[in-house]
Amino acid sequence: MSDLLLIALFAFLGAAAAGLLGALVLRLLRHRSLVVSLSVVTGVAVVAMLAGTLTVCWAMFLSSHDLYVVTTVVAMAAVVSLATAVLLGRWVAARSHDLTLAARSFGEGGTFAAPAGQPTAELAELTRELAATSAKLDSSRERERALETSRRELVAWISHDLRTPLAGLRAMAEALEDGLAPDSGRYLRQIRTEVERMNGMVGDLFELSRIHAGSLTLAPARISLYDLVDDALAGAGPLARERGVRLVGDRIEEVPLEVDGKEMSRVLGNLLINAIRRTPADGTVALSAHRSDGGVVLSVTDGCGGIPEEDLPRVFDTGWRGSHARTPPAGAGLGLAIVRGIVEAHAGRAEVRNVQGGCCFSVTLPAA
Repeated sequence: MSDLLLIALFAFLGAAAAGLLGALVLRLLRHRSLVVSLSVVTGVAVVAMLAGTLTVCWAMFLSSHDLYVVTTVVAMAAVVSLATAVLLGRWVAARSHDLTLAARSFGEGGTFAAPAGQPTAELAELTRELAATSAKLDSSRERERALETSRRELVAWISHDLRTPLAGLRAMAEALEDGLAPDSGRYLRQIRTEVERMNGMVGDLFELSRIHAGSLTLAPARISLYDLVDDALAGAGPLARERGVRLVGDRIEEVPLEVDGKEMSRVLGNLLINAIRRTPADGTVALSAHRSDGGVVLSVTDGCGGIPEEDLPRVFDTGWRGSHARTPPAGAGLGLAIVRGIVEAHAGRAEVRNVQGGCCFSVTLPAA
């Protein structure tokens, strides 16, 4: 038993010395190629075995012939092991180089194309992650291009919509100043109307800037869905009567909600006003609210005649107005963008779909 322990001790000391030397070499070469690292690891394993074997052989006082035989056997094993390590390292390094080239093209703004060949499990996982990231970045670039287009359209439309009333205000102000206004009261009422409309546009721009900047602060409170819908219908009632549109509440359930009442009132108000303006006289705008598996759904259905299928993905984009009309009722194309921003701030989603004779805007919110 004591001889076995001595053999184990001598073998351990020889292998430990080789291991320490290998660790030092690995540290010095840690920034070199994977081929070098694999060769060093394999060399350490072989040298550790050789050092332990030779130490035991010397301790056992073997003959020089026997020691030569043992050394030759271990050396042949070292040659084969090193050759295998080099081949494996070159194969892994080649796959890594291909992945580096693919990632470089990906980083330069292109689309990541996975290299051919069967890499290791780690490289395969990295390839999958890079492919998924590339898909996300492609989607982000596409959305960024769409947002940039909508911003340019918004600037052009806002400039036009502000220039027209400002020119009218200037003409009316000059007429009043020169005493040429036949009905000063009517001019003053018109000036006030235009100022209120421009004030609404500026307010929408400010609200949208808060949403895009992520500074929209919500004050959620538990409120009744019935009360929220009732207030929205009462607020949109005068506009509906003025335009001869029937405004009805359909399937309104008394479901509690944990939302910011002021912001959600703005959401419903924007949807109702948009629907009333797009619905012809004697048409109907219906507001429904009910609980579903995905949460609480509020829907506004109008009689606008429907939206072209190619425009449906852009409905909630900033500046989208559905037509190139520049008349005041067309608005600045901010209402639906504000709707989506507020709803998403509540962890909900806003959607639109065509229905018979019009379209349906749906807002889904988490149930309280």
